[in-house]
Amino acid sequence: MLYIALLHHPVYNKERKVVTTSIANMDIHDLARVAKTYAVSGFYIVNPIEEQRNLAQEIIHHWLKGYGAVYNEFRKDAFELIHVNAKLKDVINDVNRKTGCRPKTIVTGANFTGEILKFAELKKILRNNKAPYLLIFGTGSGLADEIVNESDFKLEPIRGHAGYNHLAVRSAVAIIMDKIMGV
Repeated sequence: MLYIALLHHPVYNKERKVVTTSIANMDIHDLARVAKTYAVSGFYIVNPIEEQRNLAQEIIHHWLKGYGAVYNEFRKDAFELIHVNAKLKDVINDVNRKTGCRPKTIVTGANFTGEILKFAELKKILRNNKAPYLLIFGTGSGLADEIVNESDFKLEPIRGHAGYNHLAVRSAVAIIMDKIMGV
């Protein structure tokens, strides 16, 4: 059972300072659609700033209950998976409440080294294990060390052919989801 979370804090900026990034409308749309496509159990948006969470809730409400729900019911189906929280701890507690088990946390990043979980291993785990797993994606220039160090697993980075590895989070989510949940 897989859940995904998009963290806006604590993440790094390009100077490697811990910051809070803004919620992006396109991230909400695209990640919800990816989550629905790959049968994810829930998609969490995590931001400590109340105004940012309120903005996300307005966008979600439009597609669930507003004109958007009538305009595009496929989008409505995807948006039903979204939850908005202030802290990662709240997400972990929510998944625990829903499943009766604390989820194993898996962080993503472009520069992980050392002991890492391979895509194929995670795919096998998810197919053969009904326990909850929470796959955590960061915004900005990646997840802060405190999140990485507290996780149960680090997922291998996406490797391209040109030595360039600075994908938009929407692209990274889609690629990783296909690698671990695709047929």
